[in-house]
Amino acid sequence: MIAVIGLLLGFLVSALFLIQGKRRSSNGGQEKKQQSSNDDPKDSKPKSYSKSEVAEHNKRYDCWIIIKDKVYDVTSYVEEHPGGDAILDHAGDDSTDGFFGPQHATRVFDMIEDFYIGQLRE
Repeated sequence: MIAVIGLLLGFLVSALFLIQGKRRSSNGGQEKKQQSSNDDPKDSKPKSYSKSEVAEHNKRYDCWIIIKDKVYDVTSYVEEHPGGDAILDHAGDDSTDGFFGPQHATRVFDMIEDFYIGQLRE
């Protein structure tokens, strides 16, 4: 019985990620066009942030996380996160362990790149 419930929950989470991915990809083209037209060609190198800079973004309405020394602004995803407020457990901090936990479907590894904003600076 527990295995069946686990499989159903896994299926539901995967379905939510797929739906989110489709929604994001339909809007992503417009957002990327706007960003690329505003980007300075000299800024081809990713930005870098210190841990203290990332730590300032630790709220529901301003949420950055660190995964394997990369910084992601997941603010727009907080309300849609299938795990509820679990995404806020490490807001402004390193979320690597939680991100690679068994609760995430493989789709999450592709989705996270949409939120990438820079590298963590030592």
